[in-house]
Amino acid sequence: MTDEREQAVQAAIDGELRLLDPEVRAAPDRVLALLDPEFTEIGASGRRWDVESILSVTSGGSVSAESPVEVSEMSGAVLAPGLVHLTYFAENQGRRTWRSSLWRLTDTGWRMYFHQGTLTS
Repeated sequence: MTDEREQAVQAAIDGELRLLDPEVRAAPDRVLALLDPEFTEIGASGRRWDVESILSVTSGGSVSAESPVEVSEMSGAVLAPGLVHLTYFAENQGRRTWRSSLWRLTDTGWRMYFHQGTLTS
């Protein structure tokens, strides 16, 4: 992988990890800075989320310093210039999910465009 591609993947990973940080999640303006205006998510529950609805979840305290999200096997690939796909496992409060995110480069930096979670056994 070239330096430019590695930097793109690392920027997406950094953004993903910030979105899982309880302090970031508690600050809607910090979450908004990481979400694309066209953001959508299909959650592990099957529910579809947009920017407004996801803000209510992220600020709700489901992830805290006492109950952090544990991430494993995170990897990324550049799909096209300015578009990175990440996959990883996340464990929180006894739930393990396989996560997939698309990050795209905008005028304001890397922002999450799409996210999906699937429960694993």
